[in-house]
Amino acid sequence: MVQQGVQIQAGMLFLALCLHMGAAAAGMLKVDMNPDGKGGGGDTISHSLTLVQRLEALLIQGNGSDLSLRVETPSADEVKVIQAHSLVLSLQSPVFEEILLSRNSSTLVLKESSDCAAVFDKFIRYLYCGEISMRLDQATPLHKLATKYQVTGLQQGITQYMTQNLARESTSGHVAGWYEYAVQAGDLALRDSCLQFMAWNLSSVLQSGEWVTISSQLLMSLLQRSDLILQSEMELFAGLEAWIIQNEPDGLTAENALRAVRYAMMPPRELFRLQTQSAILARYQESVRDLLYMSYQFHSASPMQMAKYFDVNCSLFMPRNYMSPVWGSPWIINNPSRDDRSTSFQTQLGPSGHDSSKRVTWNALFSPRWLPLSMRPMYTESGAMQPTRVEGGRPRIIITPATSSAEFAGVNFQKTVIVMAQQQGKVVVKHVYNFHQSTEENGDFLAEADLYRRTSDYLIDSSLFLHIVVKPLYQTLITSKN
Repeated sequence: MVQQGVQIQAGMLFLALCLHMGAAAAGMLKVDMNPDGKGGGGDTISHSLTLVQRLEALLIQGNGSDLSLRVETPSADEVKVIQAHSLVLSLQSPVFEEILLSRNSSTLVLKESSDCAAVFDKFIRYLYCGEISMRLDQATPLHKLATKYQVTGLQQGITQYMTQNLARESTSGHVAGWYEYAVQAGDLALRDSCLQFMAWNLSSVLQSGEWVTISSQLLMSLLQRSDLILQSEMELFAGLEAWIIQNEPDGLTAENALRAVRYAMMPPRELFRLQTQSAILARYQESVRDLLYMSYQFHSASPMQMAKYFDVNCSLFMPRNYMSPVWGSPWIINNPSRDDRSTSFQTQLGPSGHDSSKRVTWNALFSPRWLPLSMRPMYTESGAMQPTRVEGGRPRIIITPATSSAEFAGVNFQKTVIVMAQQQGKVVVKHVYNFHQSTEENGDFLAEADLYRRTSDYLIDSSLFLHIVVKPLYQTLITSKN
């Protein structure tokens, strides 16, 4: 009998809505006419906006309500009562539909966490109106509710909102918290977006108040990445030291984190300073003694000599994406859709102290419309690059050394182009492209940028903001058994 009563009440609700719609039609009428009167589509009269307004009024006023939602927190210190309608909840949520089919009372008690209870009225309003407004700190509890009650559209919409607002300023930070929630909820897309944002904008993350609150699992996920973008390895060590001081982790966690630092990427003078001034390194020095010893060897011997006895392709000897002038150069290209541009810059030959005084000069050429490699003349006898452009070509960057040198033996150079963008009033990393000589190698360089559109997400004040990083990678030649 209860179920039948719900169905009758729902029918009366729908009839009331139809009557209200007829009364309001004159004021909220939208008519789309078929110009020639032909075709099966016909003309359209739309009162969708009025329908949404009527549904919202039903929720606010409680007219025709057949259900009371009693939202309680686990400690029962907060109770919220909402007058609702079974038809609307059942249509929007399969979970509500199943609950309402088996209920035996006009009051439905729902147990929710405090953060979810605080935004439950927003969640219910979405079920009636199909729209929602929120702050950054409300995104996680609303996502929890959308997931719990299987409101797929809202769940996907909040995931998109969170992904698009990673750069938004907040008092205590939010990206790490969203990452932890995404791991717990199994939202892989959100998890990967948060992790990539933190890796690509690590300098700003290290300076935020959120850094020292991240979990040890997230800390290790970041430390083990080679695509971190930051000023130097010393900056990363300083951040790690602050995290250890704040969190006082167990010895194993601290040791694993300290062993993920790439000490060989620090000049010897910085290593000496760390050993004499860092209280954290002094406390755990035995755990990283072998890494420090190998780093000093790396800086004292020639890379060719080191490669005979050690695997120089391991992470200890592999640079990350350092923004320091030693490793690359910024490049701002005004009106990038118009003309070819070129620039030159210098980098250190390699991270080894043996190469610290050696410089390589690089020539970079950018073209907004570049021919495929198979159709392009390569170089003149003097070694100059020949720009060959066609309408409809795609953006390309070619980076080559100004002169060849025997000193390059045993060294591979990976180039990385970091593309900046402005999001929420903040300059952040938009995309990262890795290649050896030309961005044509990865095929998707600025494929979605639309540089001809001044409002492109890839442009800041109509300019393309790039940073080129050259990462020298030493090659292992001989493995000694001694």
